[in-house]
Amino acid sequence: MAQPLVKKDDDRDDEAEYSPFLGIEKGAVLQEARVFNDPQLDARRCSQVITKLLYLLNQGETFTKTEATEVFFAVTKLFQSRDIGLRRMVYLIIKELSPCADEVIIVTSSLMKDMNSKTDMYRANAIRVLCRIIDGTLLTQIERYLKQAIVDKNPVVASAALVSGIHLLQTNPEIVKRWSNEVQEAIQSRAALVQFHALALLHQIRQNDRLAVSKLVTSLTRGTVRSPLAQCLLIRYTSQVIRESSNNQTTDRPFYDYLEGCLRHKAEMVIFEAARAITELNGVTSRELTPAITVLQLFLSSSKPVLRFAAVRTLNKVAMTHPMAVTNCNIDMESLISDQNRSIATLAITTLLKTGNESSVDRLMKQITNFMSDIADEFKIVVVDAIRSLCIKFPLKFRSLMNFLSNILREEGGFEYKKAIVDSIVILIRDIPDAKENGLLHLCEFIEDCEFTYLSTQILHFLGNEGPKTADPSKYIRYIYNRVILENATVRASAVSTLAKFGALVDSLKPRIFVLLRRCLFDSDDEVRDRATLYLNMLSANDEAVETDKEVKEFLFGSLDIPLGNLESSLKNYIQEVSEEPFDINSVSKEVRSQTLSEKKAPGKKPTGLGAPPIGPTSTVDGYEKLLSSIPEFSSFGKLFKSSAPVELTEAETEYAVNVIKHIYDNHVVFQYNCTNTIPEQLLENVSVIVDASDAEEFSEVALKPLKSLPYDSPGQTFVGFEKPAAVPAIGKFSNTLKFIVKEVDPTSGEADEEGVEDEYQLEEFEVCSADYMLKVGVSNFRNAWESLGPDCERVDEYGLGPRESLTEAVTAVINLLGMQPCEGSEVVPSNSRSHTCLLSGVFIGNVKVLVRLQFGMDGPKEVAMKLAVRSDNESVSDAIHEVVAMG
Repeated sequence: MAQPLVKKDDDRDDEAEYSPFLGIEKGAVLQEARVFNDPQLDARRCSQVITKLLYLLNQGETFTKTEATEVFFAVTKLFQSRDIGLRRMVYLIIKELSPCADEVIIVTSSLMKDMNSKTDMYRANAIRVLCRIIDGTLLTQIERYLKQAIVDKNPVVASAALVSGIHLLQTNPEIVKRWSNEVQEAIQSRAALVQFHALALLHQIRQNDRLAVSKLVTSLTRGTVRSPLAQCLLIRYTSQVIRESSNNQTTDRPFYDYLEGCLRHKAEMVIFEAARAITELNGVTSRELTPAITVLQLFLSSSKPVLRFAAVRTLNKVAMTHPMAVTNCNIDMESLISDQNRSIATLAITTLLKTGNESSVDRLMKQITNFMSDIADEFKIVVVDAIRSLCIKFPLKFRSLMNFLSNILREEGGFEYKKAIVDSIVILIRDIPDAKENGLLHLCEFIEDCEFTYLSTQILHFLGNEGPKTADPSKYIRYIYNRVILENATVRASAVSTLAKFGALVDSLKPRIFVLLRRCLFDSDDEVRDRATLYLNMLSANDEAVETDKEVKEFLFGSLDIPLGNLESSLKNYIQEVSEEPFDINSVSKEVRSQTLSEKKAPGKKPTGLGAPPIGPTSTVDGYEKLLSSIPEFSSFGKLFKSSAPVELTEAETEYAVNVIKHIYDNHVVFQYNCTNTIPEQLLENVSVIVDASDAEEFSEVALKPLKSLPYDSPGQTFVGFEKPAAVPAIGKFSNTLKFIVKEVDPTSGEADEEGVEDEYQLEEFEVCSADYMLKVGVSNFRNAWESLGPDCERVDEYGLGPRESLTEAVTAVINLLGMQPCEGSEVVPSNSRSHTCLLSGVFIGNVKVLVRLQFGMDGPKEVAMKLAVRSDNESVSDAIHEVVAMG
């Protein structure tokens, strides 16, 4: 029986997966490309084959050199066709194939012919392709035609030439800079895109000359730019000039007047760009903000979602620095809470939370409660962060805000969302003492239904640190022991550790904890039984072993000042070496590894609360130590204390690329210069760096290891060693000159000349500063670590940090000055806060543990005062930290 015909439109699933290119193979398409050689060209068929080739190239398919060259030569034969559609496809395939095809010269004559064609479409596309594939020599031959194209009456041709100039500026800047007169003439064009592209090119030509850019902006702000696109670009350049003018109010005034005038432009894109630019100006006053805020407020009621989104996002940023200026928009933003676009609604909510006053908190919470169920987790996280900031801003409202966080914690949601809520509750417990018991009970209730093992273990760990310090620690025991009965092995083990902390820190609970831990001895999991056995032995230590008991408690419950990743790596190496010597924990590196690019989080998304463990180890530390110990000149320097991040000593795209790494020892410093020769026609030999230490009086040069040979694009290292006072943070500035013998290399044979010429290359200066003598080492519980050090070596003093744009700037400056590790997310300053406490930890040279408590406050409009408290194992180190801050 015949099957009924079914239209493809009726089968939605099949239609979604259908693609005209599904299953095509490179070999089959290359066979089809023979159609390019037919005496009678089929334009439609040739276009289909080129489309398939472009599809394969854009899907990442690689063509061999032979395949690319054969297709390229075959495509050039299609220039004989007069079909306009096919010609456009030919231009596209030439641009894609030219980087991997050898003989591109064969097509340049055809393209140059098209560039002077009477057909404008041919001219524009030929210019784009030709500028993509030619080299500098051929560019000088067609430069005259390109200049003519820039001022062509046809806007398509003129835009093609200008865009090509923007691309050519990266490879042939000297040639493109000669086109300034033609580009300036193109700026007067009535075509919107031509004016836009001309302004972009002229700015790039002059971007390295600040005065020339300022003159360009000054001349164009007088009303010669008509294109809305170009006007938006000019607004951005104007903002850049204002930022670079060193806050000269007299000079900035005409530029600000121009930005304010753009608020009355006919085009919405220009109005918004001007408003956004004004809100982002440094030191902008509330009076100057008012017209921009008024415009953005009008956009909030626009019928266009994109305008509403742009306005509320900009106001959200302004609320971080000028919340009072945004208050007038609150009524309009409240109407956006029910906006169909959830992104707009989320931004409206978070902005209201930043600008609302204490009396409006309860009303906002009611609106948010209905709102939270309608948005995705990523938006919920943004709202949770805003609520946390609001609670810190209005601590008396902690009860209603904590209850709100607790309620949404019990609702459905993913791991990141739940973790954001838990982290917020933890931070509120730490920052608001009155919220501790309420917050801990909320966390206890959450872990009864928590489906995430990581969150359960982290909450139990936090509960073990904070629970024993509450007025009634016994009420948490039931919640903890339920985890031992009902959870998986990982959570059970964590619960056992938490019970032991209560037993160790609360004497009245010790008998009860004994009973519960004995029950854990019969658990099915080895880890749970081992922990229970260990803690029972520790808690039952008799009076004769008080000192031993104290050491065990310190080991189990105190802060571990060694990154766990370093400890793991050292233990693995110890096992592999099969050494008879006992493992020495003092041999473990305390250096904190820097994050790789893939691990870095977006700004404002740094882990806080439970999600802020100490950062792991640097994978290169052991490698540096092995490298330096293998060099005879440095093998006697002892154990490497720290290696810095590379410091660039040359600018990008220079003849020679050099950076330096500072290796710190107790009595020495070794500078490792990493050098790269970027000139193919040169071979460098006997490469060394001559270091001038006249501005570093405490350092004396003791060793130099030159680099024998530095071929093209093959990195090498040369070293210079200095002696310094033992275990002292000596500082100084070092000037550097790269010295070498340069030999010319024959590009055909690759052989270098026998004789060379001595040459030098001046490098940038760098400094050895106090932060180079401090290791970033985190602690898991700052309060316990602070109390364990005691007040014997504590030093406290107050400092004025002078005018600062914000508390965040002041906190960042002090952290960078000391080179220490921020703890418990305290490096993040809540928006609009006028006071903040930052906690830092580290290990100073000589393996001296250091903890710092920084208390910042705004003293006047922008004056920042700071109270610095330092505790360490050595009072001279505490004094040294204060000296660093006083001199910095």
